[in-house]
Amino acid sequence: MALALTPRLLRRGLELFAIISLCGVALLVGYYLIRFGDRVDVFLAPFLRLHWSWVAVGLVLASMDWVGGGLRLWVCTRYIYPGVRLRNMIVAGGFGAYGAYLTPFQSGSAPMSMWVMKRAGVPVPVALSAIFVTFIATVAFFAIAGPLAVWFGAGKSLAQHGLVLGITLYDLFKTSLTIFGIIGVLMFMAVVFPGFVKRVIQRLATRIGRRNARAAARMEKLSVGVDRAHDCMVAFGSPKGLLTLLLAVVISAPSHANKLLAGYVTMRILGIPANFADILLLQTLISFLLYFAPTPGASGLAELTSAAVMSLYVPRELTPSYTLIWRFINSYATVIVGSLIFWYWLRSGLIGREESVGIT
Repeated sequence: MALALTPRLLRRGLELFAIISLCGVALLVGYYLIRFGDRVDVFLAPFLRLHWSWVAVGLVLASMDWVGGGLRLWVCTRYIYPGVRLRNMIVAGGFGAYGAYLTPFQSGSAPMSMWVMKRAGVPVPVALSAIFVTFIATVAFFAIAGPLAVWFGAGKSLAQHGLVLGITLYDLFKTSLTIFGIIGVLMFMAVVFPGFVKRVIQRLATRIGRRNARAAARMEKLSVGVDRAHDCMVAFGSPKGLLTLLLAVVISAPSHANKLLAGYVTMRILGIPANFADILLLQTLISFLLYFAPTPGASGLAELTSAAVMSLYVPRELTPSYTLIWRFINSYATVIVGSLIFWYWLRSGLIGREESVGIT
């Protein structure tokens, strides 16, 4: 079934993201206002003594959805489609994050990136292959970053804080890491054995075409696209392609810096002492837990999960302030910028068109 990326769909996603996020923040603010009485100053006071040098760092960090994600997408795309412009890939990378924040399970990320790349002249099969490789790089990065953090001794305190049934945060982290590792192995096999994946997709397309005459023509076009995507994946399976994949894994660090470093930077903005390694491990844990959240951009869940996990280091009276700044760095800033650009595109004549990307 085709996923229609219409202005109406993204507008509804934006509205849902805003409503659920505001509800999550309102619950935290309400709880802490009740906890500390009717003293509004408990919530407002931290914003009057922010460390502005770290605020500047936070703004730079918030741009990594666009700059880091776009750079990684450009490296992968130009290998199989030379001549693609970095500026267009930065827009595509940023809008991939924008689409992820407005849809459940981050399902809008790839279609939104492909839509922007198609507008820039990149064929859909090429765009799909490049985005698939960047996702492999993301999984590989998390699968490598987690064990390294543990290896260097970070997060020992996680084992001392239990949740329920004797489960600790450290146990939860290791479980999430195992899941990402399994996904990474399966996706890497798709790069090493692209012929097998091609045959599976073509057989499915053939069966669908036999059962539905109207779908036969679409399945034929799909087969052509699969052939093009297969050629791209074969290219990534070469030594030079694997080197490109390795470079994409390295670039995943700045690409996801706003998610992994937002907690530490937010604590420094509020003047809270923080151990960099421990906070990095906690933020990695939160990223694992929220990566496939069922709400748009993990809205609601992100605010409550972060408040629960970061309660180890963030004082209760600062939790609402911390949550607002943290969410602005790792998602709100991208949503605001993406909405402004998309609004400009709407005013430029996008209204009334149905921009869609077909995904089987």
